[in-house]
Amino acid sequence: MTSVRERTLLSVRDFGPIAEANVDLRPFTVFVGASNTGKSYLAILLYALHQFFGRGASPFGEPILSRLLHDSSSAPQRVSAKQAEAIRLWLQQAKESAQRGLDLALPDEITALIQFVLRDVGKASPLLDAEVTRCFGVAKSSDLIRQLSRRPARIELRRQFHDAATTRIGYDMAISREHVRLDSAVPADIPLPIRVANLGPSWLTRTFAATRSTAFLLRALGPPVVSSVAGAVACPAHYLPADRAGVMHAHRVVVSSLIGRASRAGFNVESPLPTLSGVLADFLNRLIDLTDERKSTAVDKLADRLEADILDGSVEIRRSVVGYPSFHYRPATWKREIALMNTSSMVSELAPVALYLRHVVQKGDVIIIEEPESHLHPQMQVAFTRFLAAVVKAGIRVVVTTHSEWVLETLANLVRLSEVPKARRSGIDGPALKPDEVGAWHFEPKQRPKGSVVKEIPLDTVRGTFPAGFGDITEGLYNDWATIANLVRSAK
Repeated sequence: MTSVRERTLLSVRDFGPIAEANVDLRPFTVFVGASNTGKSYLAILLYALHQFFGRGASPFGEPILSRLLHDSSSAPQRVSAKQAEAIRLWLQQAKESAQRGLDLALPDEITALIQFVLRDVGKASPLLDAEVTRCFGVAKSSDLIRQLSRRPARIELRRQFHDAATTRIGYDMAISREHVRLDSAVPADIPLPIRVANLGPSWLTRTFAATRSTAFLLRALGPPVVSSVAGAVACPAHYLPADRAGVMHAHRVVVSSLIGRASRAGFNVESPLPTLSGVLADFLNRLIDLTDERKSTAVDKLADRLEADILDGSVEIRRSVVGYPSFHYRPATWKREIALMNTSSMVSELAPVALYLRHVVQKGDVIIIEEPESHLHPQMQVAFTRFLAAVVKAGIRVVVTTHSEWVLETLANLVRLSEVPKARRSGIDGPALKPDEVGAWHFEPKQRPKGSVVKEIPLDTVRGTFPAGFGDITEGLYNDWATIANLVRSAK
């Protein structure tokens, strides 16, 4: 019995500036391309999908799919005696698999029950619609359809398992002029592999044998089944927006202004209440909720490493008498701290990363960072990219949007390093990343159709980078220099 390799694929059409995109969500996923080509659109969409399939969108405090699993009216209330015996035998296997940390495919009897449940997935369409519009801060989802397109936007999330044959699980989200519609397609013959380590198979076997209750079974299997069906987007996500430094500086003013305007909203109908996008609002809420308590985990130690190796000091939280947080920075050689707003732009940009790793992010989560190179010297861009590779190696998925050639070249080096035996890597900074752990996706603007097309960038082992057009810019500048030099010589 072996662990099953798997992929989560996201396809997008006619969404925002994007005409077409096909992305394989890998542990380290990079979006690169010209401005206004949809990198942030796709990153925010990914965050919305995490909120919906993972956590955040459900008013019940659990993933939508998990709720559907044990509240579905489609599935029978009790399984047959034959089904119960098949499930009992599977649960015995699950106990052995849990001890060995392996995945185990669900038996046909449970997969058939899930087929019943997924027929109800369309009921969650209004919640998906609400989460997408919230995250983008738009009035209605139709505002997200690509301009000039006569078709609805379409988003497809596919799950692929690689064993004897490639199998597929898909969700189609059509964003029409009226609403978001969600449909699922999970073939009945697909063996769904799930991680069973936390099931407690012995307890589950005894209770299920006594009740044969479908609702009980699906409730117990809910989290691992959701993880299997939704793939990489089933985990919690955290979004660090491009303007995070400004928000860190001004969060008190922003929150105070919003509260003040909200309290006066009924007195001045001509001054509408300002709205924030969901990603920015979530970031603000997270800052307000941060405490000075540490998680004391391996992820927490990543924050210590970031502070020691790059920030050269520590980021600290202080709370006022009323409990509102303020953020400070203490340089490594100083005895006193200074307000974060008085630090360098590099410290302000990276402070939220340290805070999130220390107080928020858990192993298995995904962290989405817009433009991690902002305000960083090229040397620090290289160091921070290597640090993010270490974050991935610690079991945290990373998605970044970038305009930086330094980021791409650093990642290329780390991927190439994986071909070098460990004993011979001495003196080379950064952890090696396997080729299937990294994916770079180029957003290229097109005229027909008007919009960007997103394709994977293959690693160029000769030039040592994921080529995204930066070399063409460098070559163009050199040619301009040569032309100017010739003109200077001819003018003398």
